[in-house]
Amino acid sequence: MNSVEISNELKELLNGDNIKVQLSVPQLVEKATERGEATLTVDGALRAETGKYTGRSPKDKYIVEEESTKDKIDWGSVNRPISAEVFDQLYLKVINYLKEKDELYVFKGFAGADKESQLSLQVITEYAWHNLFCHQLFIRPTEEEAASHVAEFTVIGAPNFKADPLVDGTESETFILVSLEKKIILIGGTEYAGELKKSIFGIMNYLLPERDILSMHCSANVGEDGDVALFFGLSGTGKTTLSADSNRKLIGDDEHGWSDNGVFNIEGGCYAKTINLSAEKEPEIYNAIRFGSVLENVVIDPETRVPDYDDSTLTENTRAAYPIHYIDNIVTPSVAGHPKTIVFLTADAFGVLPPISKLTKEQAMYHFLSGFTSKLAGTERGVTHPEPVFSTCFGSPFLPLPATRYAEMLGEKIDQHGAQVFLVNTGWTGGEYGVGNRMKLSYTRAMVRAAIDGKLTNVDTIQDSVFGLHIPTSIKGVPDEVLNPRDAWADKEAYDQKAAFLSNLFKENFNKFTNVAEDILKKGGPIA
Repeated sequence: MNSVEISNELKELLNGDNIKVQLSVPQLVEKATERGEATLTVDGALRAETGKYTGRSPKDKYIVEEESTKDKIDWGSVNRPISAEVFDQLYLKVINYLKEKDELYVFKGFAGADKESQLSLQVITEYAWHNLFCHQLFIRPTEEEAASHVAEFTVIGAPNFKADPLVDGTESETFILVSLEKKIILIGGTEYAGELKKSIFGIMNYLLPERDILSMHCSANVGEDGDVALFFGLSGTGKTTLSADSNRKLIGDDEHGWSDNGVFNIEGGCYAKTINLSAEKEPEIYNAIRFGSVLENVVIDPETRVPDYDDSTLTENTRAAYPIHYIDNIVTPSVAGHPKTIVFLTADAFGVLPPISKLTKEQAMYHFLSGFTSKLAGTERGVTHPEPVFSTCFGSPFLPLPATRYAEMLGEKIDQHGAQVFLVNTGWTGGEYGVGNRMKLSYTRAMVRAAIDGKLTNVDTIQDSVFGLHIPTSIKGVPDEVLNPRDAWADKEAYDQKAAFLSNLFKENFNKFTNVAEDILKKGGPIA
């Protein structure tokens, strides 16, 4: 099928009598509850279950191999190719399947708060609650924008349509197929709403660098003086906690672009983890869960409808989706200037990385490409000891282009705008997991605040002998002996062994980049 045929099929679907376009939040909530898709909690949030798929399905995601884009994609285990014939076949099946539904829901909106690079999109969903999810997470159009809206990309979500791998050429019943040429994203066989959100992030990670804009998987906030800070980090590193600062306004919590104009939020909402959520620990998120919010796989009392955020019966990956304006302390619109401070967060369960260190540009590029943290014992079944995790650019599942493209852009931005970059270890100190202790949050907050406030710009440092990192010798509110990780270990020989072990893991992981990033390795990698 060519693009015209694809477009005609889509137009026919969108002109059907079963199409409901741009329903309001109350209308979508009513539809979802009436149809038995979801229930209301005591706080007024819409709560849904996603069945057997409670997270993303990365092995079921494919990019269509097309002449206009195939030479740009970083093909491999993340970006897996699929033929145009397979896409076309499933596309027609899904379109015909959806035509028979009694109701379909369409959201029209945008990705990217920067008007100059904004992506116009539409999402067609089988479920009303999926449409509410998209309404809250993408950027909602004004009445005037909605009247003239023309979608550049279309996401089609058909969770109850299951592929037949033997017939359809997929790995399983689930499929996330991306056609960059036809500008269609086809999702089926999974009810997990996160696939809708992340599919557009992947598209932005393709489009923005083509416009010389760095796309980033990070949170961002800004101070009263306009000083912007970025926070990169994988799950469990404290990204959400540390970027939520009562003295600074939130730009966004997960996806951003960095253009010649500055930083902008890609989304219009937040998608927060809720496991063990409490009003005391994370009041901003807790208070954002109200009418219009969507809870995924959160266990609720069947009679009182009170959520139990400590219950992981359905999954550890319980989530809340809500529009960003449900957070009080935000920037509107979600744009700001160029970052002054960049923070890479890691939870080193081996206890050998410094709690904070200043990075050179090459070190920043190296650690950006490495994206290191640790998966801790007890967080998943079968994990009995810390397991290192390397996620390129702190977001490898969502990067269609070669990772070095993003790292090189980061290096250029650091040079252009003089941003200072810090590696912050929120993991262990005084020994590895099981021996030492988790870094005190009060210490980490003091270090991050010092970095953002510019108090570490000219501070004295010592160079770590293994990783080559530059460690401040003194920070107000943090004991000096905590700053140098070796000093915090009682058994110095054990520290040296563990540091060498982690250094080798970094080097092994970086082998995949040595042909294209040798200069970054030489200047930014471990020195021992």
